[in-house]
Amino acid sequence: MRFYFPDSQDLVSPGYNFQHDEYPPSRVRQRDDLYAHEILDAPPYSGLLVSKSIVDGAMKGSGKYTGAQRARLYRLGIRGFFRLPDSIESLGDNGAFNYADELVPPVTVEETLDFYEGCGFDAGVSVDHIIFGYDPLASLEKVDPAWAERRRITLRLAEEFITRVTDQGLKLKPVGAAQGWSPASYADSVRQLQAMGYRRIALGGMVPLKTKDILECLQAIDLVRSPTTELHLLGITRVESMDAFSEYGVTSFDSTSAFRQAFMDDRNNFHTEHESFIALRVPQVDGNPTLKRAILAGRVSQKEAIAQERVCLRALREFDGSDQAIQRALTELGAYESICQVKKSYLGEYKRTLDAAPWSDCKCSLCRKLGIEIAIFRGTERNKRRGFHNMSVLASKMKKLKSNTLVSTTRSNNG
Repeated sequence: MRFYFPDSQDLVSPGYNFQHDEYPPSRVRQRDDLYAHEILDAPPYSGLLVSKSIVDGAMKGSGKYTGAQRARLYRLGIRGFFRLPDSIESLGDNGAFNYADELVPPVTVEETLDFYEGCGFDAGVSVDHIIFGYDPLASLEKVDPAWAERRRITLRLAEEFITRVTDQGLKLKPVGAAQGWSPASYADSVRQLQAMGYRRIALGGMVPLKTKDILECLQAIDLVRSPTTELHLLGITRVESMDAFSEYGVTSFDSTSAFRQAFMDDRNNFHTEHESFIALRVPQVDGNPTLKRAILAGRVSQKEAIAQERVCLRALREFDGSDQAIQRALTELGAYESICQVKKSYLGEYKRTLDAAPWSDCKCSLCRKLGIEIAIFRGTERNKRRGFHNMSVLASKMKKLKSNTLVSTTRSNNG
């Protein structure tokens, strides 16, 4: 089972000063920064998924790349730009969610292949159109016409895609995109894609589905799937179900979930193998909109806020795990919560984090180097590093999957 991380230009600066929250004055974004596979002891993913819409922009707005970064990507190629080791595969797609509201995809097969070939991707997903909805009882004939049309568009573009790849003799490995609204429609999409010549198929539109629904779709697909056809789940993590998924031909998936939970989730910010913890929120005074408004309105003294921010950080940095240190940290966190006028207190969850001190038991390079800093919810440099840590935990969990253990055992037995 292989995990692909979707790129959104998530990097960290190795020279960042955590004591003063400052970047090196000579730092150039991206060029001088590090990706997760560069800063961790071992890459936390088997592949990198890069969307055309992230690089070039889409209907919903501009991409995540500056003009200079985009030019460097095309000049250096995917492997040079991301500084990828040979063990990491590059997979391209269009980022269909970004144009999901359009009646038809605003990108052509030719434009997509130009992007894949221009950047030197190892593999690329055909152009698809997301179906918004799931009805296991809807037949291929009696269904919302808009759903049926999106599936027809996806299959038509997939046929054009693989035909162009074959006719032009491209090295790119074609991955067919399958859309559907039921087990039967997904199975029929896979059947047609296989007939076109695809031996690797990406299943899209399954993110909202329950695990039970995904398994029912995979079971239906398995009835028509060739033994040599590999399936990829777009946007799905669910590590606890991956062994079950693998029984039906799933060999890879992509997701930003573990990474984004570090700073988007209300509580599950710091992952371990068996549980998750809340990060300790110490927002920067000049980076907290609510606090800035309160200061401008005269309800909060900026001097007091900055003073308590520093006291809070000092208490955490001097934390030694003792009961006295836990109480001191909670007192200062509580005082800063009051100044920040938070809508709800997290002190109960903070105590659980401080009691466990999960960073002290973690063997990843980031936790070893940063200690408690990685558990502080504050600014992009800490938050993204915590996201990278979470991905290292995901990688560790994946190594213990039955499907991966069986593969490792087979390789060992074969010499």
